[in-house]
Amino acid sequence: MQRKLLAFFINANYCLILIILKSSFTISKLRYLKNKNVLYFTLMKNAKLFVITLIFALFFQYNTVFSQQKHSKTLILMGSLFEIIVVSDNKTLADTAINKAIAEIERIEKLISSWKPNSETSLINKNAGIKAVKVSKELFELINRSKKISVLTKGAFDISFAPMNEIWSFNGKNTYFPPLDSINRKLQLIDYQYIILNNKDTSVFLKNKGMKIGFGAIGKGYAANSAKIVIENCGIKNGVVNAGGDIIAWGKNEKNDFWRIGITDPNDKTKSIAWLSIENMAVVTSGNYENYFVNNNQIYSHIINPKTGIPTQGIKSVTIFCPDAEIADALATSVFVLGVKQGIELINMLKNIECLIITSDNKSVQSSNLNLNFYNIENADFKVNE
Repeated sequence: MQRKLLAFFINANYCLILIILKSSFTISKLRYLKNKNVLYFTLMKNAKLFVITLIFALFFQYNTVFSQQKHSKTLILMGSLFEIIVVSDNKTLADTAINKAIAEIERIEKLISSWKPNSETSLINKNAGIKAVKVSKELFELINRSKKISVLTKGAFDISFAPMNEIWSFNGKNTYFPPLDSINRKLQLIDYQYIILNNKDTSVFLKNKGMKIGFGAIGKGYAANSAKIVIENCGIKNGVVNAGGDIIAWGKNEKNDFWRIGITDPNDKTKSIAWLSIENMAVVTSGNYENYFVNNNQIYSHIINPKTGIPTQGIKSVTIFCPDAEIADALATSVFVLGVKQGIELINMLKNIECLIITSDNKSVQSSNLNLNFYNIENADFKVNE
């Protein structure tokens, strides 16, 4: 609607300008025939009228373009804080788009949650080692994509890590380090290659009894992507979905500027260490400062290495930048597990994907083509590696 109005005013102003120019020329020509001395005055008079009209037209168009407003809603979804922002000059449309996005996220949670007993994911887990379970094409394809990321990361990303959730707790109340024999028993159940997919009937079979899959490292990114699609299908061209730190932004903000995204300081999550302006991009940060416990002065975060069964060490936060929130979500976890050297090497191999790592000793390491704006580097708690 706004674009049609803008086109109308542009065309109307264009016609008005032509009329003024034509009238100016005609009047000037007649007066020139009667008195050559008044030619300059006539042209100047009509030139002033032309300039005034042009300024008015441009001002009106400027206000038309930037008349859009930001509409947002914040709520708990999938166990995390979600914020949905849309930019529109139509409040009814904006509210409709936001509500549809919320409904889509809730639908996805019911599909992929391993905590809801009747979800397709729970049915897969209940039948591990027993039988294959036919699932929706949507869930089947999500699992298939997850396995492809496992191959890409050589097992650093693995949705079959879920049995580890039975022995590790990061709720802030527990400081319990599980016995190594318990960890080793669970490790026997973790291997993405034992997730058997049948393309003919979209069935999923977990080969060994006790196996489980979970989407904690990819689910919010998938939900953010899906919410974006729903909002765009409502006719909204500009917006942001922040899925508990998994951010995807498209178009521009209400001021017609690029979206400005801050990168959380892992030493103080109320502050940002850097920022960048984005358009049609996802920014996903995983950190060891959200869910963790301390045991013998050692921090153990919720990001577990699926090959060792032990929380990762050496990194405080990983931020991935790429056009797809689902991929960014999975890669943020993967880089945590791979470590600084292998993680950066992986990202540098991938097209249109960048990465920022803050190490445990407060050093910043970034991929080769990433350009960030850092805040007060000389006074920061971390060091930037050139």
